[in-house]
Amino acid sequence: MTNGQPYRASDTEPVLVTGASGYLGGHVARALALRGDRVRTLQRRSSGLAGVLDVQGALDDQAARAAALDGAKAVVHLAAKVSFAGDPAEFVRVNVDGTRDLLADARAAGVSRFLFVSSPSVAHAGRAIMGDGAEPADPVHARGDYARTKAAAELLALAADAPGFAVTAVRPHIVWGPGDPQLTERIQDRARRGRVPLIGSGAALVDSTYIDDAVSGILAALDRTPAVHGRAYVLTSGEPRPISELFAGIAAAAGAPAPTRSVPAPLARLAGALVEAAWRVRPGEDEPPMTRFLAEQLSTAHWFDQRRTHDDLRWRPAVGVTRGLALLAQDAGNHSGADGGGRLRDLAE
Repeated sequence: MTNGQPYRASDTEPVLVTGASGYLGGHVARALALRGDRVRTLQRRSSGLAGVLDVQGALDDQAARAAALDGAKAVVHLAAKVSFAGDPAEFVRVNVDGTRDLLADARAAGVSRFLFVSSPSVAHAGRAIMGDGAEPADPVHARGDYARTKAAAELLALAADAPGFAVTAVRPHIVWGPGDPQLTERIQDRARRGRVPLIGSGAALVDSTYIDDAVSGILAALDRTPAVHGRAYVLTSGEPRPISELFAGIAAAAGAPAPTRSVPAPLARLAGALVEAAWRVRPGEDEPPMTRFLAEQLSTAHWFDQRRTHDDLRWRPAVGVTRGLALLAQDAGNHSGADGGGRLRDLAE
C-alpha cells in the first residue's frame, strides 16, 4: 500500500465501513466493493448490499466493534446521529463516545489508516462562509448538537493520528442525489405541497455535493491518507449556486414547482428557536420543520476554496451540480411509477 495508491484489501485485510445502512455510507461501501476491496460493515441493521459482510451492532457494542475490526487495516467511519433535534446525551454517546471507542479499538486491532467522515458544520459559527478552506473544528462555537459533537469527534480523530495509525478527516457538504431521503426527497415532497420556504431572498450562495462526487472524494481521501494524515478537507462538487436555484432544480427533477414563498431570516430564526423548545417537550416523528441552525444554513453563504482538497487528494469532482440535476431528473423519469418515491427510499435503507 503506497502513498496515493488505491487501498486494496486482501481476503484477510478488509476495509471496515461504519454506517453503511445510511445513504452516503451505503454508496461508499458499494463503491469500495465494486473496485475490488473486501468490505465489512458495522451498523445496527443490515446494509442490504451485495458483496459485503455485515456485522450488525451499535458503536457502543464492544463485541460488535471487535468482530468488525478483526483483521481490518482500514476504516471509513460514517456512522453518526444526524438530526436537527434530539436528546443531547444521545448525540454525545453516538458521535463522540462512539468515535473515541472505535479509534481506540481500531488502533489496538492493527488498523493502519482511519478516515473520519465529518461535516463543514464543525467549523461553522453562524457567519457566512465565502471561500474558506477546512477551518479547525470548533465544538464550542459550532451550531447545534450534531455539529458540536461532530466537531468534538473530529478533534478526537485527528488527535489520534500517529505513526502506524494515519488519520484523515473529510467533510462532504450538502450531499444529495437519487435516493437521498434527507434532503432530495424532502425538498421534492414538500415542494409538491408548497411547503418549501426560501429564507430571506434565497440568494445565499451555497456549495453542495452530488452523491457520486462525495463517494469518489471519500475514496480518494482513503487512498491518500498515508500522505495527508492529520488534516481535514472539505469536499464539494465545486459549483456554488444560489440556494433558491439549487432547491428549484431538485424540485424540478421530480416535476415539482420551484419554491416561491419567502420568510425573513430573523423571523425564521425566531421560529426555529420556538420549534426547538416545543420539540424538547414533545418531539415529532420527523425532523422539525425549522431550527435556528437550519435557518442560518438556508440564509447565509457557504462556499469553499477547494484547491487544497484537489491538490492533496489528487481528486476532482466528475459530475458537478449541473449534470447532477440532469441525472436526478433522469432517475425520476425512469422510476416515475414508484409509489411516492418508495423505490428511492428502499435503495437508501
